[in-house]
Amino acid sequence: MNIRSKLFYTLCSLLLSATFNLSYAQDANPLEGRWNLTISQEGKELPSWLEIRHSGNHTLVGRFVYAMGSARPVAEVKLRDGKFYFAIPPQWEPGEGDMKFEGMMDGDGLKGTMVYTDGKSYDWTAKRAPKLPYSKNPVWGESIQLFNGKDLNGWHAEGENQWVVEEGILKSPKSGANLISDATFTDFKLHVEFRYPENSNSGLYLRGRYEVQIADNKGLEPSSVYFGGVYGFLTPNEMVAKSAGEWQSYDITMVGRRVTIVANGVTVISEQNIPGMTGGALDNDEAAPGPLFIQGDHGPVEFRSIVMTPVAR
Repeated sequence: MNIRSKLFYTLCSLLLSATFNLSYAQDANPLEGRWNLTISQEGKELPSWLEIRHSGNHTLVGRFVYAMGSARPVAEVKLRDGKFYFAIPPQWEPGEGDMKFEGMMDGDGLKGTMVYTDGKSYDWTAKRAPKLPYSKNPVWGESIQLFNGKDLNGWHAEGENQWVVEEGILKSPKSGANLISDATFTDFKLHVEFRYPENSNSGLYLRGRYEVQIADNKGLEPSSVYFGGVYGFLTPNEMVAKSAGEWQSYDITMVGRRVTIVANGVTVISEQNIPGMTGGALDNDEAAPGPLFIQGDHGPVEFRSIVMTPVAR
């Protein structure tokens, strides 16, 4: 074999090897993707969320959202004997144990068990998260005054109600129940005007599933868990929170999974996909319409305008 033939043979071998390795690296494990979990815990069906994806050729990693708290990284999803395993470190109290998960494929879904931080074991099932349709040019319907400035008509409290209306302002003067709209929505434009006292914390759950954070964070670096962020997922490109006690505004557009947030007149998140439910969601049935719900179980907050413009049906 002459030198030219050897070079040609070597080049072909390298190309075949590269093609094989690229194909191998891109082969998807059936576990990969986003999953909406339901955990049967203490007589309740708790919504949660899991994402599994490749890191390199052989390692699976991910993110997890429990029924409460923010999205947390999964350092490694381990595979053994037809099952998968991962653990989540404690998020709240020091001294808590890890949350440990064991699961397996179950038809088109997943099923398994979770060992909670207290050592108790609970069953869970999961469905693959749906793709939500996106329209570039939605046709908007008539605007709706969700808050009428007079009373709580059109709303209901999740628990013992502390919400009141005084002088045209909707108030939660202390930590208590969340407030949920009776009406449900798919795609929409939302305008809200709100204020809060020093160090307070609240949030708006879009379709009851995705929290946009309201909090006293003026002067801090932007974060997904601070003012203007989609809790645990999307970070604003700048911090535009005003001082506590001042009236502020959000203009939020949501189409499919894409969200745009204009905070105090500044676009801080532009057409970004929300990957899944955030902690505290009412449910994770993402294909269904959902309400607007206002977090009332953290700190005091007030609203003077809540206007929803739904997509025309």
